[in-house]
Amino acid sequence: MDLKNGSSFTGFILLGFSDRPQLERVLFVVLLIFYLLTLLGNTSIIALSRLDPHLQTPMYFFLSNLSFLDLCYTTSTVPQLLVHLRGTDKSISFAGCVAQLFVSLGLGCTECILLGVMAFDRYAAVCMPLHYTVIMHPRLCALMASASWFIGFANSSLHTVLIFLVPLCGRNKIDHFFCEIPPLLKLACVDTTVNESELFSVSVIILLIPVALITFSYGRIVKTVLRIKSASGQRKAFGTCGSHLTVVSLFYGTGIYIYLQPSSNYSQDQGKFISLFYTIVTPMVNPVIYTLRNRDMIGAMKKVFCRDMTLDD
Repeated sequence: MDLKNGSSFTGFILLGFSDRPQLERVLFVVLLIFYLLTLLGNTSIIALSRLDPHLQTPMYFFLSNLSFLDLCYTTSTVPQLLVHLRGTDKSISFAGCVAQLFVSLGLGCTECILLGVMAFDRYAAVCMPLHYTVIMHPRLCALMASASWFIGFANSSLHTVLIFLVPLCGRNKIDHFFCEIPPLLKLACVDTTVNESELFSVSVIILLIPVALITFSYGRIVKTVLRIKSASGQRKAFGTCGSHLTVVSLFYGTGIYIYLQPSSNYSQDQGKFISLFYTIVTPMVNPVIYTLRNRDMIGAMKKVFCRDMTLDD
């Protein structure tokens, strides 16, 4: 970002919740617990998917990708937030801010696309069960997962470069708890209409194209499931799909609120709490949603636990 008057620029101040000291103490305890649960839950899903042969399927391959993504996403913001909540130094270096924006935005975009891919996987499993293993070949699964990561970080690279080319004129106080596009644009000392239009356009593509794929996939899934005469068969199909739909609703609801509303309507305080939701709450509840409604995952947990108990005896 360009600076005027030749002044040196060392970094930013993340104001976060510094205007609410009592809230900072409460948030520190709550977020620390949530972060530890996020690490435990998502690491468990990755480990179980590797250890249990029954879980080495396309669905759990993508779920492992999602869990790894959530681990990285939370770790890119929460540890620094915990440090800032307990100390008086709220600073972040310029390089640190660039890296944080690049990583968090890349992971967020990747999750948007990955959730769409997971919807297609459920569509193939429910609507074309006889051809499922042929359609969802391991190479295709790896290609779709890789494409999700590549597109997500390619988009992040473009946005990060464009955002940090905007002149700040010495402003360095970010009214947020991490480096994110909307509060960074608020620091600009020039008209950012073009930047906001570009951000809106790309956000529409990144958010709404996967939403369209998800809507199409689940529309076909519902039609197929309703033709199943067995009530237990319907429950099983809706059970695995229901978990994914719940995660989609949580993630896309917050993403659309942050990135698809006019900047004139953007509230810094609301933005902070919404950002807290999708940076820590959503990654924490994802493993709970997938395990509580998934018999295969629960069965795998019991097998691993029982095996460990037997070894101890």
